[in-house]
Amino acid sequence: MTLKIERIRARVRLSGELRSQHLDQVETELQKCGASAVLDLEEVNLADVDGVRFLNGCEAKGISVTHCSPYIKEWMLRERGEKANAKIQGPRQSA
Repeated sequence: MTLKIERIRARVRLSGELRSQHLDQVETELQKCGASAVLDLEEVNLADVDGVRFLNGCEAKGISVTHCSPYIKEWMLRERGEKANAKIQGPRQSA
């Protein structure tokens, strides 16, 4: 499956599978939208870990991520939690 990227003014609408090989293209389209960019995931049915981390990065930059499927949203929350826990605990040391 591929990813369809459609930009309409400040909205980038994605359809298909969000995978690491698509992220540069998505980033380019978001940059064309400027500061008011919105990323619409209504028709995204699958994402890989790099895609989920990319979405978290978008939200951290102030890009609105809309119409996200519940499983992707849950994964995003878990990734944020793991990252926060890693910062609090610091690097792991071997025994």
